Amino acid sequence: MFKLSPPELKTNLLSGLTVALAMVPEAIAFALVAQVSPLTGLYAAFIVSLITSAFGGRPGMISGAAGALAVVMVALVVEHGAEYLFAAVVLMGVLQLLFAAAKLGKFIRMVPHPVMLGFVNGLAIVIFLAQFGHFKVTADDGSTQWLQGTPLAVMVGLTVLTMLVIYLLPRLTRAVPATLVAIVSVSLLVIGLDIDTRTVGDLGSIKGGLPDFHVPQVPLTLETLQIVLPYALILAAIGLIESLLTLNLIDDMTDTRGRPNRECAAQGAANVVTGFFGGMGGCAMIGQSMINVNNGALHRLSGIATALFLLSFILFGSALIEQIPLAALIGVMFVVCEKTFEWASFRLFGKVPRADIFVGLLVAAVTVMADLAVAVIVGVIVSALVFAWEHAKHVRVSASVRDDGTRVYEAQGTLFFASVAEFQQQFVPRDDPDEVEIDFRLAKLMDHSAIEAVNTLAERYQRAGKRLKLRHLSRDCLDLLDRARSMIEVNYREDPQYRVADDKLT
Repeated sequence: MFKLSPPELKTNLLSGLTVALAMVPEAIAFALVAQVSPLTGLYAAFIVSLITSAFGGRPGMISGAAGALAVVMVALVVEHGAEYLFAAVVLMGVLQLLFAAAKLGKFIRMVPHPVMLGFVNGLAIVIFLAQFGHFKVTADDGSTQWLQGTPLAVMVGLTVLTMLVIYLLPRLTRAVPATLVAIVSVSLLVIGLDIDTRTVGDLGSIKGGLPDFHVPQVPLTLETLQIVLPYALILAAIGLIESLLTLNLIDDMTDTRGRPNRECAAQGAANVVTGFFGGMGGCAMIGQSMINVNNGALHRLSGIATALFLLSFILFGSALIEQIPLAALIGVMFVVCEKTFEWASFRLFGKVPRADIFVGLLVAAVTVMADLAVAVIVGVIVSALVFAWEHAKHVRVSASVRDDGTRVYEAQGTLFFASVAEFQQQFVPRDDPDEVEIDFRLAKLMDHSAIEAVNTLAERYQRAGKRLKLRHLSRDCLDLLDRARSMIEVNYREDPQYRVADDKLT
């Protein structure tokens, strides 16, 4: 089925085990953020990872219960309960399936590179900051306090030891993933020396059985739809954006090409299933995906192994897994953050346009302060506005006079909403001779604003009593230009063929 060589088989299985170990505290923590039981997060991690790994469009990418979704879910759970969450997750999956059916996944390729850099750096910072929550404990009065004294020193020491193993072991051998060796060795050290430190079990028990089929217990009414639909839309958008951007990132890292629409369909199917089995839903997880990719596990088997190891932890290995020190897993995630963050982006200062630097910093900042979906949308909008502003500067008009006294203007560039004002300022009808010609051979009219600019220009020349001729316009322009139509010279052999974005054309 997988056609893997023995070394590839070992790499993918061991990487799957490493990722599964790293996912346990994350899934529990995200479940607690969403105010549902730890098993709700673990079941989601198992189901989503299994389905997306088996059927998704990006082998090697790991999906599961994600923090970006948990922070949205908590409001729904607090106000209406977990059953409404399960209904919202099912609807979220249906929306993602519709997105895939419409083949809209390809549009993620249009996300500008500065937005991608901001996304990666912002998420690396978010993951980094999230780890510090494990250095806090809940006091008797319900408040959270930082660890102090010996407990803090032990946590920091074990975290640093884990990171040292991960960084130094590859210099000796790459036979096994350094992250797995670090987790196992630090865990054995803590258990063998009976070191008192926080463990996975302190977050909550992971012991349970197989997930049961469970139809969300909500009224099938319009009122229920009105409650869950807004949350489902937000969850679907965040899930797809994070998954598709992670897919793009892995594509760049591995010089391969994933299949966005197939990934959208797999994410949707996974969320529909997990909603019916008491899971909190999920999407791609950039931290765990980076662990997997950095281990060299780029086949479906790694994700499937991750899911099966998670299930085995729940069914058989809970007592053992709960003894793993949190410090070991924190160290792994700190290394993931360091490797995920695009440090090379600092070298871009002064070498790329300031607008690109601004967009990257903006997306990273909004990712940290708000959420990923808002950050990416803001980044794309700002990038589009910057592009429009810069492109508007490229409209040029040069003038010459023929022997018969006709003044000929040659327009160059793209005429659209941002450039029409600059274009119109190039013409002063009262100063022109009686015969004027505008040649659009090197220009394009792209939208309704461009059409109206030419119509207005024609009116200005008519009021000035001048004869205007327009050349080398597309057939769309001929159909759309009304007041200037009589001034267009048609040449079917030379006129360009391009489309104008206007609602008048159906």
